[in-house]
Amino acid sequence: MWKMPNGRAIWKSKKAVITGSEPVEIKESSKAEELHGKLAFQQLEDKFMHSVLENDRKIIDSGKLISDAINQGMSSFTPDLMFEQLVKSYTLAKQIYGESIIRLVSGYEPDYVKKNIGIPEFQRELKEKIQEKINQLKDEGFLSKDDSLSEKGIELASLVLYFEELDKIVPKGALGEKISKKSFTYGEKESSRIYKKGDRYRDIALKKSVKLSIRRGHRNFSTKDLQVYEKQSKGQTYIIYALDASGSMKGKKIESCKKAGIALAYKAINERNKVGLIVFGSEVKEIVEPTADFTRLLKEITRIRASKETDIVSTLKKSVELFPDDDITKHLILLTDALPTKGDLPEESTLEEVSAARSKGITISLIGINLDEKGKKLAEKITKIGEGRLYTVRSLEDVDQIVLEDYYSLN
Repeated sequence: MWKMPNGRAIWKSKKAVITGSEPVEIKESSKAEELHGKLAFQQLEDKFMHSVLENDRKIIDSGKLISDAINQGMSSFTPDLMFEQLVKSYTLAKQIYGESIIRLVSGYEPDYVKKNIGIPEFQRELKEKIQEKINQLKDEGFLSKDDSLSEKGIELASLVLYFEELDKIVPKGALGEKISKKSFTYGEKESSRIYKKGDRYRDIALKKSVKLSIRRGHRNFSTKDLQVYEKQSKGQTYIIYALDASGSMKGKKIESCKKAGIALAYKAINERNKVGLIVFGSEVKEIVEPTADFTRLLKEITRIRASKETDIVSTLKKSVELFPDDDITKHLILLTDALPTKGDLPEESTLEEVSAARSKGITISLIGINLDEKGKKLAEKITKIGEGRLYTVRSLEDVDQIVLEDYYSLN
C-alpha cells in the first residue's frame, strides 16, 4: 500500500509498482480508503492514477517524456523542428534533447537513430513516429493544442516522478526516523529514568522496574524501584529546499535533485514537519513557503526548468522571509553545482547573507555537485557560519540519500 504524506493511502496491491525498466505484473489492486488530509491530485483523472500504479508502460512513458522535457528546459514539443534537428545534426540534437527524449519520442534506441538517420526511408518513418507520439500526447490531454505542456501533463509527470523515487528509497530503508532528544509528554517511548512525583502512571516501565527491584535484592517492590519511560518528541522542523536551476544543472542533475526534494518532502511531511521550496538561477524563480501540502510541493518541484547563472544571495534573503519567527527548528538546504556568479562581489555578499540568516536562527547545509576548489572553499565558509553540514556529491544516484541524511541530522 502506498501512502501519501498527508495520510492518504492511495492504492494497495500484492506487488510493488514502477520498478524502473522492467514491468511488474499486478496480481491484485483495489482502491484504498481515504484517511485524512488533502488528497493527491484533484484534477488528474483516476484512470491515469490507476494506470501508473498498474505499471501501464504507455502512460508511464508519457509521464517520463514530459518530465525529461522539463529537465532539458523545454516547455513545448515541436515535432517538425525536432525532426529537422535530428536529421541536420544528430550530435547537436542529442545535446539539446538528451537520449531519453529521443528514445521516448521516436520509439527507437538513440544509437539506432544515429546509425540510420541518413537513410531517406528511415527519415520518413522517424518523422511519422515523432508526429504520432506528439498527437498521442495531445489526444490524452498531456499537451495543449499549441504543443505546450498542459497542467494534466505536469500532473502526470509529477505522479511518475513520485512513484519512481519512492520505489527507489523505500526498499532500501532510506526513510528512517528522525527523533529529537527533547523530552515531551506525548512523544515516543525511548529511554527510562527513576519515577518522580507528577509522572503519569501509564508511563511506568513495568518490566524495567521489576528487573531493577530484583537486581537490588528487594523482597518488596518499592516506589524507589519504579522506572518510567522518558518520552522524546519529534520537534517540529521547518525546512526550505533551495535548488539551483542554473543552466549547468540541466538534464540528469536537475532530475536527481528533484527526486531528492520529493524524498525530503515525503519524509518530513509524514513526520508532521513543513517543507518549503526556493528555485533559483539568475534570480529566485519559484517560491513555496514551508507547507504540509505535499501535492503542491510535488507539482512545483516537477515543473522546475534550468536556465542561466547562479544567484545564492537572493535565495538566502528570501529564505529569511519565508521562515516564521516562531521558536522552531529552521533549516535551509542549498543544493548547487556552482558558487555564486551574480553580483559585483558575490562571495562577500553571500557570506553576509549567511550570517544574517544564522542570526535569525536558521541553520544552513550545502550539498555541492562537482564543485571546483574555489567553490568548495566558499561552501566550507557558508556551512561553518551557517552551522550546518557540507556534502560533496560524487554520484547523482546518492543525492536523495544525502538530502535525507541531512534531514536526519537535525536535532
